[in-house]
Amino acid sequence: MKCLIVSLGILFICHLVHSYEGTITEELLIKPLYSEQVYTHFQFSTKWDIDPDKETFRHSPLFPRPLGEIVQRFDIQELHVTLTSGLWRYEKWGYPVKDAATGVEVLAWFKPGSDVDKNWKLLANSLSGLLCASLNFIDNTNTIKPEFSFRPRGILESNLLNNSYVRYANLPHEIVCTENLTPWKKLLPCDSRTGLASLLNSGHIHNTRYHSIGLHLRPVCRDKSCESMSLELQQTVSLVYDYLILGTKNWSLRKLFGQGINRKCVLVSKSDVYVDTTNQDIELEPPPDETVTSVRGGQVTTLQKYIVSNQFLNIYAKFQNADLVSLNLPPPLHANQYLSGYGQERGGIVTKIYNNHWKQIDVVLMQNIPWFIPIYLHTLKVTADGRDIKPIQLRYIPARQRERPTYLEVLLTVPARTATSVVIDFDYVFLKWQEYPPDANFGFHIGSAVISSYLPVARNYTAVPWDGSLISDSFNASRSGYLVEVRTENLIITLPTPDFSMPYNVICLACTVVALAFGPLHNITTRKLILKSKRKVLLIERIKKFLFSLKKTKTE
Repeated sequence: MKCLIVSLGILFICHLVHSYEGTITEELLIKPLYSEQVYTHFQFSTKWDIDPDKETFRHSPLFPRPLGEIVQRFDIQELHVTLTSGLWRYEKWGYPVKDAATGVEVLAWFKPGSDVDKNWKLLANSLSGLLCASLNFIDNTNTIKPEFSFRPRGILESNLLNNSYVRYANLPHEIVCTENLTPWKKLLPCDSRTGLASLLNSGHIHNTRYHSIGLHLRPVCRDKSCESMSLELQQTVSLVYDYLILGTKNWSLRKLFGQGINRKCVLVSKSDVYVDTTNQDIELEPPPDETVTSVRGGQVTTLQKYIVSNQFLNIYAKFQNADLVSLNLPPPLHANQYLSGYGQERGGIVTKIYNNHWKQIDVVLMQNIPWFIPIYLHTLKVTADGRDIKPIQLRYIPARQRERPTYLEVLLTVPARTATSVVIDFDYVFLKWQEYPPDANFGFHIGSAVISSYLPVARNYTAVPWDGSLISDSFNASRSGYLVEVRTENLIITLPTPDFSMPYNVICLACTVVALAFGPLHNITTRKLILKSKRKVLLIERIKKFLFSLKKTKTE
C-alpha cells in the first residue's frame, strides 16, 4: 500500500512538472576571495510562461502563489527586495553577483494607470507580512523616485522608464535574522528539504561576515523572437565566510553549511554547483563533472562544474599551497562614505569615489537622506586632485519635515586614477521627544549612497548575464560596458538629544511630594476620632495606685 501511494505521488509530481509551462533551475557559485574569505551565492530561478496582464495567479503550479497575488493585486511590473546584514568590501572582494546595501532595500516598477503611491504603501505592508520584516515602516518619509540610477533588468515598455512609475526605499537599521530566512525558504518549490536549498542551515548562514537574501521579479522574453513574455523570479542568497571562523583555508560543503547535498529536487530542470578556480591552485574532491570557461569583457574565468543528482555530494577543496598569498588588484570603481565636522550644530556628508581605471568614467551618485537631516544644495562641492569638477546633471528635491526625504542625484565624470570627493553640508535639528527611538543616544541611521556606472572592463567582476543564469553562452559576447551598482557604508549620526533622565527625576520628585501630601491627608480624613472625657485625678488617688502597683509586684 505504501509503495502504491509513493508511486502515485511520483507520477503526480512528474505530470505536474511536465504540464508546467516554464522552467525551474538552481545554481550555486563558490568563489575563494583574495582576502582570506570564501564567497558563496545561491540562485533559484523560477520562470513561468504566463502573461500577468491577461492571466491570473489563481492556479500557479510551482510559482509561489502569495508573491503572485501581491504582484497582480498591486500592478507590479518589476520588483527587487533585499535583506542584508554586513558590508560588502568592494575594494577587497571585487563585485558581487547581486549588489545590496546593509538593511532592507525595495525597488519596484508599477504598471501604467495604477495608483502608484497607494500601491507602494500596500506593497510594503504585504511584503512585511510575507518576509516577516519591518517593511511596514516604508512610507512617503523614506521613499524617493530615482531618475538615473536604476534601470530595469527585465523587458519593460518605454513609457515605464520615467520615474513616475518607480519607487525606491531603504531601511538601513533593519536587522536580518532567521525569522526572515524561514518564510523566504517557503517560497522555494521544494522548500528546504532537498536540492541546494537543504544547505541553507540557519546556524551556519548567520555565522558569516556578510549574508544577504533577495527576491528579484522581472518580465523576460519567452524566446528569441520576444513576441511573448514570461515571468521570472530569482531567489538569491549571498554569503561570505571567513577562514578564521572556519579554522582552515581548506573548505568543504559540510564545513560551510553543516551538511552535503543529499539528493536533487525533483521539480527542477537543472541543479549545478560551480567552483571558481581562476588563478587558484585548488584540488577538488570528488573530481568535477566538467570545466566551464567563461569570457567576460576580456577576462577569462575558469569554473569547475558539478551536476547534482540523487547521490550524496560533498565537495572538498584543498589548497596546494595554503601559505601562498595572491595579489589582488582593486576593482575599477569603488566608494565609501563618512561624516565630517564636529559639534552639534553643523556637519557634512562626504562620499569618496575611487577610479582605478586608466581612463575617466561617468558615474551617477544617488543619496536618499532622511528628512531630519536638512542639507544645503549650495554647499555641494565636487573635487578631485585639488580642482573642482562641475556636475553634468543634477536632480535635487529638498526634504519636507515629516513628509518626504531629500532626493539627490549627481551625474559626473570621475577622472582616471583619482579619488573624487562629493561633499555637502547639513544642519542638526531638534526632534519632538516622541520621535526619538528607545535608544536615542545610539544615533540615527543614514542609508548608503548608490554609485552606478558602466565599466569598460570586467576586472573583479562577478555578475549575472542578461538571461539571468550564472553561466550562459550569450554572455561570452563582447559588450560595450558592464553596469555596476556600488553601495557605500551606512552612517550613524547623533542628533541633539534631550536629557531623558530629567522626566524620570521629575516623576520621582512629583510622586514623593504626592505621597507625603497624600499620607497625612488620607490619615486625617479616614481616621475615626472619639472624644474622651478628661477627669481631674487627685494626688491621694495617684499615691494609692502607685502603692498598689508596688504591692502587686512584690507578691508576684
